[in-house]
Amino acid sequence: MTVDGESGGTGIRELPDAIEAVRRWAARRPSSDALIWVEDPGERRDERLSYAELDEQARAVAVWLRERCPVGSRVLLLYSPVRFIVGFLGCLYAGMVAVPAPLPGRYRHEQRRVRGIAADAEVAAVLTETAHLATVREFAAAGPLAELEILATDGEVGTDPGSWQPPSVHAGTLALLQYTSGSTGDPKGVMVTHGNLLHNTATLLETLRVPAGLRFGGWAPHYHDMGLMAQTLPALFAGSTCVLMEPVSFLKRPLAWLTMIDKYDIGWSPAPNFAYDYCVERISDEQIAGLDLSRWKYAVNGSEPVRVATMRGFARRFAPAGFSADACCPCYGLAEATVFVSGAPPRPLGVARVDAAQLAGHRFRPASGDAGIRELPSNGTAPEYDVRIVDPATRAVLEPGRVGEIWLRGPSVTSGYWRRPEATAQVLGAVTADGDAGYLRTGDLGTVHDGELYVTGRIKEMMIIHGRNLYPQDVEHELRGRHPGLGNVGAVFTLAEPDSSGDDLLVVVHEVTDPRDRPGLARLAGEIRHTVAREFGVGACAVILLRRGGVRRTTSGKIERTAMRELVRNGELTAEHVEVDARWRDLVPVQTTAARRPELV
Repeated sequence: MTVDGESGGTGIRELPDAIEAVRRWAARRPSSDALIWVEDPGERRDERLSYAELDEQARAVAVWLRERCPVGSRVLLLYSPVRFIVGFLGCLYAGMVAVPAPLPGRYRHEQRRVRGIAADAEVAAVLTETAHLATVREFAAAGPLAELEILATDGEVGTDPGSWQPPSVHAGTLALLQYTSGSTGDPKGVMVTHGNLLHNTATLLETLRVPAGLRFGGWAPHYHDMGLMAQTLPALFAGSTCVLMEPVSFLKRPLAWLTMIDKYDIGWSPAPNFAYDYCVERISDEQIAGLDLSRWKYAVNGSEPVRVATMRGFARRFAPAGFSADACCPCYGLAEATVFVSGAPPRPLGVARVDAAQLAGHRFRPASGDAGIRELPSNGTAPEYDVRIVDPATRAVLEPGRVGEIWLRGPSVTSGYWRRPEATAQVLGAVTADGDAGYLRTGDLGTVHDGELYVTGRIKEMMIIHGRNLYPQDVEHELRGRHPGLGNVGAVFTLAEPDSSGDDLLVVVHEVTDPRDRPGLARLAGEIRHTVAREFGVGACAVILLRRGGVRRTTSGKIERTAMRELVRNGELTAEHVEVDARWRDLVPVQTTAARRPELV
C-alpha cells in the first residue's frame, strides 16, 4: 500500500475538508481495513471495518442526524473508545459538530463532568453504542438530556446511506469541540476545525517522517486528543489501518497492549509516560520472551511530562523483544494546538543534562559535573509553528538559555474556546511586550535549545519554596525511584500557611503498593520526608499515603494536583496513613481508614 510521496502526510493539507480525507480511501481502496477492533489480542477474535463499510455507516448516521438536527448542531458522543469513530465521522458527514466525552461512569464527579460538557455545548442529540445504550438512557433521563434523541450507531439506524448529500463545509468549518482534560481548571471546549485536523495530521506525519502505509494502533481513548488526533485520524487520513483496544484492557493487563502491537504489525502507538513505567513494572521476563517488538518504530510518549529514566528503562527492559531504543519518541502537544506541536523521527533519545540549581532560577545551563543535574528529554522540532519563550509576567520574549512560558503560532492553533471570549482572548490572543500578536499561551514552561523544544513543567503547578522554583513532577519521580513501596501515581503540591506570612508548605500524597502493612507505611512516610529534605532542601509538612486509585487523574491520565489539594484542604480525603507536622494539623484535616487521628511529628 502506498500513498503519493514518501510520507503519509503528503497531500493531506491540500484537501478541502476532513470528510474528503476519509472518503478518498473509500473510493481508492474500499476493501482495505480501516479499523480493527480487538477485545483480547491473545485471542483470534477481532472485528474489522473496511473503508467502504466505514463510509457507508458514517453516511447512514449522517442522514439520521440531518433528519433531526440543523447543520452545525453539537452532538454528544458517549462510546467505549473502539466504537467511537463511526459516530464521529457521522457528525462530520452531517455537517455537525462532534462533542466527544467519556461515558458517565459510576462516580458523581465523572457524571458532573459529562453533564457540564453537554450543557456547555448545548448538544442536540446523543450518539452511543448498543452495549451502553441502557446506561446512557438512564443517565440522560436523570438530567437535562432527557428530551434528546439517542442513537446506538452499531444497531439499526433505519436510514438509507445512499440518500446522503455532502454538507457545505470547508477548512474553516467547526468539526469538534475537544474539551480539555481539566487538570488545572474547568474543562473548556476547544474549537477544532476541519482545517486544523488536516494541517495537524499532515504536520505530525511529515515532521516525524512517518512512512506511508505504517499501521497505527493503541488504547488511548478517543475522547482525549491523543486517542483521536494522534492515533486514529492520522491512520484514516493517510489511508492506513488503525487497530484499537479498550483502555481498561491495558490497565488490567498491560501485556495486552504490547501483544497487540506485535500481532497486528503496528508501527505507531502512543501512550502517556505512566504507561511505559506500568509495562516495566507489570510484564515478566517470561512474557517478554514471547514478544517481537522490532516493528514498533514510533513508541510515542506524550500527554504528560516525559521522563528520561522512563524511556531508558523501557528500552532496556524490552530490548530482548527486539524493541529499539531509537523508537522512543517524546512529543509535545496540547488540545489548543489540535494536538501535535513537536517531535522527531526515530533516532537516539535526545537528552540535555542541565544544572538543577540554575534551572530553579529559570536558566537552562549545561551541568558541569554529575552532581545536581536534571536530565530533560528533547521534544524535537516544531517546524510548523512560530515558537517564542516568554516571561509569563512581563510578556517579554526571553533570550536563548532562559526558561519561560512556551508561546505558539501556526495553522494548527485553534480559534479559541466555545462561547468563552474572555478565555479565548487571554489564552489564544496573546501579544508579546513588543507587540507581536496572535500567540497561544500554552501554560507550559520550557525553552528552545539547539533548535529543539524542552519542557520543564506547568506554570500553575510550579512550587515556590524558600525562593526556589520546584516542579512537582521532579519530587514525585525522585520519590518513586527511591522508595519501592510507592505505586506509580502521586501528587505533590503546596498549601499556603494560614497567616500567609511564610513560605508555602509542601504536601506529598502518594499511592502505595501494600496498604495493609501499617508499620511499613509509618516507616515509608518517615523515609519520604527524609528524601524530600535531603534531595530538595525543603521540609514536607505532611505525607499522605493512599490505596491504588486514590490519586485523582483526568480522563487522559494526568495528575489532578489542584483537585487533590482541594480534597486535602476540605477534609474530603481518607488515607491509609497520614504523617503531619503538629504545627499544621488543622491545615491538613485528613483521616485514616482506621479512624485514627493523623500521626503528628
